[in-house]
Amino acid sequence: MSDPADSLLTSIACTRCGCVCDDLRIEIRGGCVASVQPGCVLADEWFRRATVPYEGAVAEIDSQPASLTDAVVAAAALLRSSKLPLFFGLSRSSTDGQRAVCELADQLGGIVDTTASLGHGPSILAFQSAGESTSTLGEVRHRSDLVIYWGCDPVLSHPRHMERIVDTAGLAVPSGRAGRHVVVVDCERTATAERADEFLQVDSGSDLEVLSVLRMLLAGRVPRCDSVGGLSIKTLAQLAERMRAARYGAVFFGVSLAQGRCGHATVETLLRLVTDLNQWTRFVVRRMRVPGDVTGADSVLCWQTGYPFSVSLTRGYPRYGPGEYSAENLLAAGEPDCVVLVGGERVPRFSEAARRHLESVPVILLDPAFADVHVQPAVRFRTAVYGIHRRGTAYRMDEVPVPLRPVLSSELPADDEVLRAIRLQLAEL
Repeated sequence: MSDPADSLLTSIACTRCGCVCDDLRIEIRGGCVASVQPGCVLADEWFRRATVPYEGAVAEIDSQPASLTDAVVAAAALLRSSKLPLFFGLSRSSTDGQRAVCELADQLGGIVDTTASLGHGPSILAFQSAGESTSTLGEVRHRSDLVIYWGCDPVLSHPRHMERIVDTAGLAVPSGRAGRHVVVVDCERTATAERADEFLQVDSGSDLEVLSVLRMLLAGRVPRCDSVGGLSIKTLAQLAERMRAARYGAVFFGVSLAQGRCGHATVETLLRLVTDLNQWTRFVVRRMRVPGDVTGADSVLCWQTGYPFSVSLTRGYPRYGPGEYSAENLLAAGEPDCVVLVGGERVPRFSEAARRHLESVPVILLDPAFADVHVQPAVRFRTAVYGIHRRGTAYRMDEVPVPLRPVLSSELPADDEVLRAIRLQLAEL
């Protein structure tokens, strides 16, 4: 594909956050992105960084420039000698790259983990215990008259979420924002709280107790206390009644619920609260997923191995072990002897012990040329970006797959091209 000197591309999808907005208009001038519309600070920064021309080496071996072929040979040699390779990341990739990771890990008998283990992993465990009352974002847009943001600040983390879901008119909500009541529940006042109709400030770490009391109130039971988590029982009773009286309600919750004290239990209580509400009305719950295609990584692992993250293929068949097979715990215990990072943006989230072991073993890093490097790799591949340089598929936060179209061309290889080249090289060793 040749880069047009000046052009206007429409219906472009952005993978910078979990909304994966696919209505962008991108103006190309002189082979570079000149503007991104509608305005979004995350999309604008993402496309401008990712489309800066790169003219350096496609790969490095021990920090020295190398050809793609030599780097593939070096990476294959490291993996061939490894007894327990760990594959981690995947949220900056696309469906093709994520499938290629599964194929390579299966061939080598390795362990695959996604960035979900450092984020919404406890939420996934809660879904497996309690189930999930869910919907697409489109259904929420067209039907909801009550939207609750719990422990998240989409105005900053997902800038167009409210614009596309809350402010826009829907089939059953023709007046748009005026026809919806927005509630924010958080431990501090946020930018989203400023735009809400109602803000309920809870004590930090008290979400489990507050959600449990809401379930009690819906069941007609009165707690033997005057307040919980910094909120009066009267205030919680009013919220419970508003939720029950809604025609269609939706709760969007942030990763803080999953990462807090008893994270999986907190999310499970929220899920059961929403299930309870469906006795009287239609209510759904959705995670606010972090940037990248982590939803796609979970989905691809599910239909490749049967499990969403922390999957061991060491015995020739998939075994699921959140905690036991999570990258953080494996690295902290010093078990992997080679690590393949398909996107290294989450390395700073590892504990000191995990990072220390990561720095002591060979690391094969696949990341865009503009990405920050948080660990010194033995072999580094600079890769093209899906949705900017390559076609691909990304999964929105509601598990809806969105096709990605290239905006500009690049001579850099994509993740799946590198990983499949390594597989072919391993077959020859």
